[in-house]
Amino acid sequence: MAVDVTGRAAQEPVEPAEQTEPARPHQPRPSRGGGLGRLWVWLGLAVVGILLTYPFAWLVSASLKPRSQVFDNRLVPRELAPSNYVELWDAAPVLVWLVNSAVVGVAAALAVTVSSALVAFGFAVFRFPGRNVLFGLVLATMMLPGAVTMVPQYLLWNEIGLASTQVPLWAQNLFGSAFYIFLLRQFFLSLPRDLFEAAMLDGASWWRIFRSVAVPLSLPALVIVFVFELRASWTDLVKPLIYLRDPQLFTIPRGLKAVVDQFGQGGEAQWEIVLAASVVTTVPMILLFLVAQRFFVEGIATTGRGGR
Repeated sequence: MAVDVTGRAAQEPVEPAEQTEPARPHQPRPSRGGGLGRLWVWLGLAVVGILLTYPFAWLVSASLKPRSQVFDNRLVPRELAPSNYVELWDAAPVLVWLVNSAVVGVAAALAVTVSSALVAFGFAVFRFPGRNVLFGLVLATMMLPGAVTMVPQYLLWNEIGLASTQVPLWAQNLFGSAFYIFLLRQFFLSLPRDLFEAAMLDGASWWRIFRSVAVPLSLPALVIVFVFELRASWTDLVKPLIYLRDPQLFTIPRGLKAVVDQFGQGGEAQWEIVLAASVVTTVPMILLFLVAQRFFVEGIATTGRGGR
């Protein structure tokens, strides 16, 4: 340290500290096999997709072929015969069957969705003695085969004079479904209970809480239940075979059974008409999935993630 003439210590100039660059976050190097692995995944998915869509593609192709070429296994028909659908439309009341299936399916889906949601909300929110035992009994009903209750149910509907109508096809869903009750209960349990308590502080009743809080938050799960039941009702053949006698009341599966009996192996062997009827039966469900795909995937991904 230097000393000036006054005896005071002279301060040496201080050099500024070197500025260091901030440490950069460590970025992992891209794996050399990452792109190749992703390619194999996409190839595998493409193969599975082709295998799953091939039967429907064959069905559509065969329904557009003349009778002599139906079973030639060519995806691209050598000759187109769209008149098969015209013959089907003339031979059977397909439009009436489609409307019947839509009405019955929507009624059954709405009935089971509302009733199951009410029961599931009660099991998820209310605390009462024997709740778990009662819920276990509800789940135990899933172990009962449906064939066991067919005869008693038919006798009940016959006793009240509705055995030959479409009412038994959807009215049974007014009592809910054990599987859907379990599904929706798990979703209701994942909702924050603070929302229900806040609504109670604002003076909302339990019915208002269910309608204005629980239902909007559970829309994906409710859509899942609606779509599942609509598909189940659309493809159900057993109940229409038991209850329906009038062809004007047939649903599309029962009508398809009548078409197979008339034009299939035991009838006129006009398989092109049978295949055209199969396409008409299948397309509405594909359109339904495309419309509800977002809710469908979201409901599958989120339902059952909570529980207490």
